[in-house]
Amino acid sequence: MALATDRDREARGLRLGLLGVLGFSLTLPMTRRAVLELDPVFVGLGRSMISVSIASAIILWRHDRFPGLRYLPRLLAVALGVVVGFPLFTALALQHAPAAHGAVVTGILPLGTALCGTLRARERPSFVFWMAAFAGTATILAFIILENGLRPTGSDLLLLGAVATCSFGYAEGGNLSRELGGLRVISWALVLAAPFLAIPVVYVGWKHGLHASAGAWAAFGYMGVVSMFFAFWAWYQGLALGGVARVSQVQLLQPFLTIAASWLMLGEHIGPSTLVAALIVVATVAIGRRASIARIP
Repeated sequence: MALATDRDREARGLRLGLLGVLGFSLTLPMTRRAVLELDPVFVGLGRSMISVSIASAIILWRHDRFPGLRYLPRLLAVALGVVVGFPLFTALALQHAPAAHGAVVTGILPLGTALCGTLRARERPSFVFWMAAFAGTATILAFIILENGLRPTGSDLLLLGAVATCSFGYAEGGNLSRELGGLRVISWALVLAAPFLAIPVVYVGWKHGLHASAGAWAAFGYMGVVSMFFAFWAWYQGLALGGVARVSQVQLLQPFLTIAASWLMLGEHIGPSTLVAALIVVATVAIGRRASIARIP
């Protein structure tokens, strides 16, 4: 009975994780669309201010008290990774790089999250799991080399910085969600980050102006409502239920969902190598789904 319950939790966690990935998959195309007309610092940090208003309303509606000072460092770590680091680095990178390219480079995020999960979430994946994770990541890296060669650009370095900060923020948030729940984690992380975000957002908006088309503002709104709040709610709850390492591998599908969205929304080119890489990555996710992962109490 206990085994069946664990499997049910993992299955539910994977479904929620996939829902979060679907929401995240439009983030880079929307970011690219917005930074073509708005300042990247405003786009990267300002979208969180929309999420702060949603989070604050939910906290007030639920009469949710602050979890306690012992959770403060961990919530700030989540905020630093997913509220500040990833949005800001990707917005700066996508000034000069296509969204499809950004999707591929950030495709190593699941491996980084799994590695952080072994440190912060006390998980010990099996050898088969690691082989599947490395195979999926290697496929993505091979795709990068085939598409762009071995010369990383400044945008690539910014995207790698986004991966590093986000991997830790994902693992810490998923671990913390086991104690607080995904909704509380993302809500309080946003509220705690708000005072530090407000000053640069207002300054950049005043200095560079906020003149943009309806399409750019719609993209900005999507990031604030979906990418920074509802997708994270589902994602953190999925990590808490299914385990950080296992559920994180669902995100190997995200680069290819993002590339498809970039093609539909921005007219970016998709070659046959993309489809081949996508099939390989889907296979690695299926293998990792069946591999065993031990949790240390």
